Amino acid sequence: MSDTLKHECGVSLLRLRKPLDYYVRKYGTQAFGFQKLALLLEKQHNRGQDGAGIACVKLDPAPGQPCYTVEKSVASNPLADLLERIGKKINNGCDLYSGELLLGHLRYATFGRHELDACHPFVKDSSRLEKVLLMAGNFNLTNTHSLMQKLMELGYHPSSRADGYVILELLTHYLEKALALQGRNYDLVHVLRQTAEQFDGAFTFCGILGDGTAFALRDPHGIRPGYFYFDDEVAVAASERPAIQAAFNCATAEVQEIQPGQAVIIRRDGSVEFASCLPPQERRSCVFERIYFSRANDADIHHERKKLGHTLIPQVLRAIGKDLDNTFFSYIPNSAQVCFHGLLESMFELGVQCGKSIRFGQIAVKDAKFRTFIADAACRKDFYMHIYDVTYGLVRPGADNLVVLDDSIVRGNTMRNAILPILDRLQPKKVIVASSAPPVKYPDCYGIDMATLQELVAFNALVELLKRDHKMYLLEQAYHRAEEQLKGPDSEMTNCLKDVYQEYSDQEISDAITLLLRPESMNSELEVVFQTCANLRRSCPNYTGDWYFTGDYPTPGGFRVVNQALVNFMEHKDERAY
Repeated sequence: MSDTLKHECGVSLLRLRKPLDYYVRKYGTQAFGFQKLALLLEKQHNRGQDGAGIACVKLDPAPGQPCYTVEKSVASNPLADLLERIGKKINNGCDLYSGELLLGHLRYATFGRHELDACHPFVKDSSRLEKVLLMAGNFNLTNTHSLMQKLMELGYHPSSRADGYVILELLTHYLEKALALQGRNYDLVHVLRQTAEQFDGAFTFCGILGDGTAFALRDPHGIRPGYFYFDDEVAVAASERPAIQAAFNCATAEVQEIQPGQAVIIRRDGSVEFASCLPPQERRSCVFERIYFSRANDADIHHERKKLGHTLIPQVLRAIGKDLDNTFFSYIPNSAQVCFHGLLESMFELGVQCGKSIRFGQIAVKDAKFRTFIADAACRKDFYMHIYDVTYGLVRPGADNLVVLDDSIVRGNTMRNAILPILDRLQPKKVIVASSAPPVKYPDCYGIDMATLQELVAFNALVELLKRDHKMYLLEQAYHRAEEQLKGPDSEMTNCLKDVYQEYSDQEISDAITLLLRPESMNSELEVVFQTCANLRRSCPNYTGDWYFTGDYPTPGGFRVVNQALVNFMEHKDERAY
């Protein structure tokens, strides 16, 4: 993806189901659990850029010793820093990370603070082991404000507005209430249900209690990913299936998806239970997981991304006038590579049918180590375009079309300011930017960092069309409807912006985006083509969470967010909608 897009965090929960000396005898190390957790986190490293945290809980700690240890990092490379520090302690004989339960988290902050106390795992301490709670997760809630009101009604004074803090406090409240009424034979699933049924948003979160009980819970729409595996030695939950496969050398079929609304309970004795905790709702798993976030070494994701490339063929052929002889194909590294393979396979089949050869290669090369600290804005802009370099001599100046595949275009800043200017140096006759995703039209409130409308190039294109056609009154009308709806309950919300988009066809929106992305100095012709929502559904049939493209949010809070975003835009408030 050319744009920087912050997204979901990553979480890993590991329970060793045998006595610790079993792993020492079989694997020759007391750090078996830590080593496996480190591998789980490394294989999900793309999910954490701002912070990392690891917790270890021991069964039956000696009196006078804590039952848990927590370490966090917000260094420039937090995971590497964290693993190195813990590794040194282990090598020096420290056994704090030789417990039976481990919890790891990778934080990719969509907003908020970057201090250590904002990193997971969060801890609620107590001198009673059954009341000690450590929690980490991948979540964003849209109704944090109402949950804070709930806490205050219960007599609490919330010291933070962060959803992680609110979840921890609510869960602790119901846990302590259950313990007071039922003792240690309380129903943990009921506690999780009481807490999570109040949430509006997306979540997969994991927790460990000081008495050795652990759990994982996924939201009822299945918006956030969650996977689980267990055998005689371990039980593990994580955000991505390939991470579990890599760490434990298991087959794809052995790693099961945590079903929407399902709780996985790992008891103190290591036994595993699956319980329906929340009534499953219409499944709306986030499709950006398939397009971009999760790694493509998951077999299903790999096939889906290739199909996304295949389904772009009609738009690409139209854009190049079916001139295969004078077209060079490439992609924007690195996440679009598998999708590009799908595009190429279809092009090769077409080439065989037509007796044409297909020319392709890597044109854009991202300089991952490029940094600039120049203060002058004009100079910085000139340097910014050199984040990417190009391969010279492959495109025939003035004769070739250049097709570059990107997995999605959100803001368009990098495309306009860095990629297109440097591609134009190759002097192609025409540049076609093909996006494997549809245009992102609406803000997201479930984790992706798209919380204001003015960030989205598709919305800016809509505004330009309305201005051109003297139809800004339509946006004014939608704004007033949104104002009125925001005064009522979330359950009565609708997407007030959706009707405005329907004033224009997908092609008109695409053409307007092309105009906005085109740099003033660009000499080549430019066209931007997008995936259709229909073909996105065909490519990823089990992942229908496409609200950023369609405006069809899975929870009532989503409609509140889009209406608040519209009000903020019309009132010139540059602030988040949730």
